[in-house]
Amino acid sequence: MSDLKHLFDRNRQWSERIRRDDPDFFNRLSHLQEPEYLWIGCSDSRVPANQIAGLLPGEVFVHRNIANQVVHSDLNCLSVLQFAIDALHVKHILVVGHYGCGGVKAAQQDQRLGLVDNWLRHIQDVKHKHARHLAGITDEPRAIDRLCELNVIEQVLNVCQTTVVQDAWNRGQDLTIHGWIYGLSDGLVRDLSISIDAPARVQAGYASALRALDAD
Repeated sequence: MSDLKHLFDRNRQWSERIRRDDPDFFNRLSHLQEPEYLWIGCSDSRVPANQIAGLLPGEVFVHRNIANQVVHSDLNCLSVLQFAIDALHVKHILVVGHYGCGGVKAAQQDQRLGLVDNWLRHIQDVKHKHARHLAGITDEPRAIDRLCELNVIEQVLNVCQTTVVQDAWNRGQDLTIHGWIYGLSDGLVRDLSISIDAPARVQAGYASALRALDAD
């Protein structure tokens, strides 16, 4: 069996550093969880939510899956949404994709990878929905990145259409859904011009974000 002692050593060093800089940090953390943000991101190990947003543990609630998808039959994701909204009362849901996403690339190039193909089928649907837009991009890496952007916008729409979010809005809860994308090459997050805070603004916000991509 492999020895993972180095990970325990790093954990101890991290804990000691935190306690040295802020002696009461873990005491506060153990008694309270009041994040304002739910991050729905990709499982890619290069895209850590806290570090990218410059937030400490306890400041962001995180759900991650391959290619940052929100599927209406995914009870895991829906349960995270429900807990974040109803129990933690987050004010912002951040759907965050990233350029060069392997899942999106596989869907764009019709790769066969095994069981995960069934999950990536949802991105294939995004690809087919926006086939005319994507057909105008001849550079393959740029087409993949554009599909990454389109996927985020579609997932924001999916979040907005969940019963959990709709119910929150109907009872007047302060909640905004945002679409962002992260660049692995520079470490910067980009706003995809979609932030929706009410049912009446869903379709207009979605259409506006697509127009912004068309103008890019």
